[in-house]
Amino acid sequence: MNMLYKSTRGGGKEVTASQAILQGLSADGGLFVPTHIPKLSKSLEELSRMDYRQTAFEVMRLFLTDFTDEELKTCIERAYDSKFDTEEFAPLRQTDEKTFYLELFHGPTIAFKDMALSILPHLMTTAAKKNHIENEIVILTATSGDTGKAALAGFADVPGTRIIVFYPKYGVSAIQEKQMVTQRGNNTTVIGITGNFDDAQTEVKRIFHDPAMQEKLDRAGYQFSSANSINVGRLVPQIVYYVYAYASLVRQGKITAGAEINFAVPTGNFGNILAAWYAKQIGIPVRKLICASNSNKVLFDFFSTGCYDRNREFILTASPSMDILISSNLERLVYLADGCDGEACRKRMEELSVTGSYNVTPEMEKTFADFYGNYCTEKETAEAIERCFEQHGYMIDPHTAVASGVVDKYRKETGDDTVTVIASTASPFKFNRFVLECFGKAEKEEDDFVLADRLSEMTKVPLPGAVEEIRTLSVLHDLVVDKEDMASAVLNALGIGS
Repeated sequence: MNMLYKSTRGGGKEVTASQAILQGLSADGGLFVPTHIPKLSKSLEELSRMDYRQTAFEVMRLFLTDFTDEELKTCIERAYDSKFDTEEFAPLRQTDEKTFYLELFHGPTIAFKDMALSILPHLMTTAAKKNHIENEIVILTATSGDTGKAALAGFADVPGTRIIVFYPKYGVSAIQEKQMVTQRGNNTTVIGITGNFDDAQTEVKRIFHDPAMQEKLDRAGYQFSSANSINVGRLVPQIVYYVYAYASLVRQGKITAGAEINFAVPTGNFGNILAAWYAKQIGIPVRKLICASNSNKVLFDFFSTGCYDRNREFILTASPSMDILISSNLERLVYLADGCDGEACRKRMEELSVTGSYNVTPEMEKTFADFYGNYCTEKETAEAIERCFEQHGYMIDPHTAVASGVVDKYRKETGDDTVTVIASTASPFKFNRFVLECFGKAEKEEDDFVLADRLSEMTKVPLPGAVEEIRTLSVLHDLVVDKEDMASAVLNALGIGS
């Protein structure tokens, strides 16, 4: 059955998967969602005998129906290759009888964003050919730390594309920033902003939908697209690793096919856990989706009260990819929970923009019953890192630690001992300073690369190539602007007069 996509805000026409990937956002400002939920065509037992690439094909062919089998397989083969440092791509690490960590950080930027952003450039360039696009595609992205580098690595020197990444200058780790500002590629631009991630994301969305900006780009032979998790070309590949994780548990004899498991996901923009929800909808037996927040606990409060309220202090934490008060992908779930009422969704998003909050109905909350929300403070995050290493000899990063700590809270609160897979979203080497501070082994004046070497000695884990390679690289991108100047910065980067 052919899969089409429609806007969460009810406007615009239905589009194909390739068109949705190219556009990124709907013209009415909404996010694209599939017109129906497909079901896996292979049994859980059959999936357990597949490798990652085969699993990716089985999942993605359900959603990307206007790509031929050959096109999809080619994209998958080019994405999941030797750039990953493990043949399994997304291995499971068991720490006790009921707890597994899904390691999503074996790609070129040692964060989970690689799992989708390795394939997005190939999907996008294939989609451009299918739709006879002559303009050069400009990837415009805001990042809270990891998306930026993963997108830059994926799109660097890809013919027919340019990529511009905005990041909060004072809201990412030193390693995250160094990864971005040393990025090579004639088509790459990285710009810091003096605000936070929400500021960057809000302005990127505004630029996307500014008719005057679109006209200027079109005259110069460009058109916007997005590499953020709002793009279905990001969301669909993320579904894959949840299906693969379940199949891996069956293959390893840890569960029987059909048994329910829990997924725990450190969550900021809501895309990663939404992908887990879609995995459940297409046929993976999931009991509970554990949504883990840091001190910016807007999602925890939402699941607790039914009110989404971003009117609160923005807190910089040790898990910067979760320092988000506007979880863009939640819009997709809110839309689906309200019976796909685009007009109602549009009104809620307008209310969020104007007042900073909106409410959902008791009827909608039935859909949210799939989720359990909680959060960890900075102290609890540090304790989770320390506990995991001392008890299991396994070091985790602050984002993964938030999920680990929330799983402990969930089990104590509910008594649920279901096998739980925790999405391990980044390597601890990406946040070595905070990790070592948990053990009293880092001084403020010490260089981050000295700390990386110390963490390697402590864990007996070799320093990842992604960290080693940037140690001596020169900074290539040093521009910092105010959020009000982002649009001008985009035009300047493209050589277009304002």
